[in-house]
Amino acid sequence: MPTTSYDWITTPLTPALVRGALDLERTGNGLLPHRLPAWARAQCADPQLLMAESQPSGVRLVLRTRATAVELDTLPTRRVYLGAPPRPDGVYDLLVDGRPAGSASVDGGDTLVIDLATGSAERRPGPVGTVRFTGLPGHAKDVEIWLPHNETTELVALRTDAPVEPVPDRGRKVWLHHGSSISHGSDAATPTTTWPALAAALGGVDLVNVGLGGGALLDPFTARTLRDTPADLISLKLGINLVNTDLMRLRAFGPAVHGFLDTVREGHPATPLLVVSPILCPLHEDTPGPSVPDLSALGAGLLRFRAAGDPAETARGKLTLNVIREELDRIVRQRAADDPHLHLLDGRDLYGAADFAELPLPDGLHPDAATHRRIGERFSARVFGPGGPFTDGPLAPADAD
Repeated sequence: MPTTSYDWITTPLTPALVRGALDLERTGNGLLPHRLPAWARAQCADPQLLMAESQPSGVRLVLRTRATAVELDTLPTRRVYLGAPPRPDGVYDLLVDGRPAGSASVDGGDTLVIDLATGSAERRPGPVGTVRFTGLPGHAKDVEIWLPHNETTELVALRTDAPVEPVPDRGRKVWLHHGSSISHGSDAATPTTTWPALAAALGGVDLVNVGLGGGALLDPFTARTLRDTPADLISLKLGINLVNTDLMRLRAFGPAVHGFLDTVREGHPATPLLVVSPILCPLHEDTPGPSVPDLSALGAGLLRFRAAGDPAETARGKLTLNVIREELDRIVRQRAADDPHLHLLDGRDLYGAADFAELPLPDGLHPDAATHRRIGERFSARVFGPGGPFTDGPLAPADAD
């Protein structure tokens, strides 16, 4: 069977071609997108958070071109959990003028082997891989390649069969979102079908996703990152990580939320700001953390979690999801008296008891692909739709706060 030959043009990978990243680190291979800036990473000693922020959820290459073929060389880092089923390879999604036009994965890459029982990790190096998309229409068009949301991905080389240039500003509002692994993408099938990516597409906005698996912990460096990032719309999905890490007690939680909101407001005093409380998670509705792997399930080749806390400990200030929802409601009501652009959304409006009965959380904590779609559609309808908190009046330009 004949193979098509292309006259490849290699285009340097520059920040002008990348959307959704807050930092681009030059490595020996090329560019490594980050979702926290270097100064914030320097203040973090948590390997889980550093791994999560380097996974490019919401990060995409955006090109204007007549090319009919595109190749991208990358070096992914894939996670393998000892004893658990193998994770599928990360997916690269192609959009042409905003419409899905293909998906693919790459071979090769490094492997990070993680032992959940001990917390140890071993990195095994591998080769650079290539993802190729062909058969694109030959007219001038916007081309987006969304990087895998769950694999650290170094960008090595970009080749096309026609010149490329950055996509001009289309005047879309920028939505800056922060949350946990659910916002990061957890078990979504592809990078454009995480719930924030779906909601952004439906809402007609440009997404900057600072959803950090295991890392929505009210860290001051995260608040300062959000403060300093230009945005027209901001949402904060808070709660589940504070329970499943058993990080703080109620006495610390309230002031920490106030401090986080104060810091964000320093950079965005009048930007619509939505606080989203946790979606339903029966594991931790009334049982504190920490969340720990269910070793009996792991022995059977399944990855599931259980709550290791005692419900009686809530009397001594341990956090549950119901406690967090009540406290977030109190805080937002208090602050909204002087902040008309501050809003609250109960996460159970996105995924509640009826949804859990139909679409249970497979591992006890994380939604599957179908649930991501449901959450994204509901968020878009409630938040970007008529009368929603992101449509409550004219917005200043992203850099005007």
